Amino acid sequence: MASVKKKTAFFCQECGYESAKWMGQCPACHAWNTMVEEPVRAVPASRTAGAGRGIGLGNAGGDVRHRPVPLSAVETKDEPRISSGFTELDRVLGGGIVQGSLILVGGDPGIGKSTLLLQVTKNVSDAGHPVLYVSGEESLRQIGLRAQRIGTIGGNLKFYCETDLDTISEVILEEKPEMVVIDSIQTMYNAGVAAAPGSVSQVRETTGVLLRLAKENNITFFIVGHVTKEGTVAGPRVLEHMVDTVLYFEGDRFASYRILRGNKNRFGSTNEIGIFEMRPEGLVQVENPSEYLLSGRPHGASGSIVTCSMEGTRPMLIEVQALLNPTSFGFPKRQATGTDYNRVSLLMAVMEKRLGLPLGQQDAYINLAGGIRQTEPALDLGIALAVISSYKNIPMEDHLIAFGEVGLSGEIRAVGMAQQRVAEAAKLGFTRCILPKANMRGLHCPDGIGLIPVGGLAEAVDAAM
Repeated sequence: MASVKKKTAFFCQECGYESAKWMGQCPACHAWNTMVEEPVRAVPASRTAGAGRGIGLGNAGGDVRHRPVPLSAVETKDEPRISSGFTELDRVLGGGIVQGSLILVGGDPGIGKSTLLLQVTKNVSDAGHPVLYVSGEESLRQIGLRAQRIGTIGGNLKFYCETDLDTISEVILEEKPEMVVIDSIQTMYNAGVAAAPGSVSQVRETTGVLLRLAKENNITFFIVGHVTKEGTVAGPRVLEHMVDTVLYFEGDRFASYRILRGNKNRFGSTNEIGIFEMRPEGLVQVENPSEYLLSGRPHGASGSIVTCSMEGTRPMLIEVQALLNPTSFGFPKRQATGTDYNRVSLLMAVMEKRLGLPLGQQDAYINLAGGIRQTEPALDLGIALAVISSYKNIPMEDHLIAFGEVGLSGEIRAVGMAQQRVAEAAKLGFTRCILPKANMRGLHCPDGIGLIPVGGLAEAVDAAM
């Protein structure tokens, strides 16, 4: 009897594109040498037959989810949310954890993803919600050793070490938890897919099963995902499209501070960030990031000024540092850390043209202190003043802050949420604030701070120097 040949296809490891033959370059994401051959699972006949008949259309008592409904019949009440125990994480999620949502958490190895989720599950279980932590990378003993740092764990939090998705699904339906953590999605194995764990097919099909479990049983899933060397979640790009929320845990693994950033959120804004500090007892949230970002700021040094940026609804004070040196070659070097390189080059061209400064003969290095990354136009004025301060070697006042967008004509343009920026500066003890003149309309000046409205870059330089 002739053996039945298994059907295979080629999948792109970057974006999940499927092709019948191998190609050197993926036509979807244009990545090279990313196509791998994997078996293709046939769709059961019963599923296709049910789809052709139209499930539930002939049954008046069928499930309403399988029947078209008008928009007026859809309930639009607010989704119930559960507090994670961290106000920083709740802010990034849009106010808390939405029940029945699928949340993907990515980050570099050793950054603290498992520690964060272990603390979140402890907080949720202490609030009376049953939680299941499924680990495919660690044994129960290893989890117990790591859990000793964060304190006593109650009985509402249970641990399970398994990689077989069918077994995990049965345990979830038996235990009926309100929250499940999968650590990690690359270690899970679906027996219906003849491919290795972590492959494109396995990750896609496994996430699809977890998505159905979350929506049909109203269970919240946290999925840990490995990242590639480029910093994106490993596996097909369709993985990020399937989940409700994508969170990235960023930071230097050898430093103490971590930043949690939302890359996608169906239930909230993606502009919020959360800041944590890694300590021996686990992760501790930083409720005042401005104070942390300004810690260690030098006094009386040229090329340093404080500006204000907005992350969603949160104002953050950031120190901008600039260092200018005469270039040793005909082509000056420009380097920007934490902000947009092209924006820095544009600002230096504006200063050279409108202020007459010979910056074309200077190497320029710009840095946003604290490891933060920002590209908001409100940083323009702070960057420009830091560059001029370093070029003239004149330090600015320690209690001076400046924000505003710089146009190509050298004008200072208005920015959004100026009231919140000024209030944050006054709260941290700043006494002078240079801001766009257009933002003065209807602006309330807090006690203890003086406002200096400016309309052009030359006027701002005179006020700062």
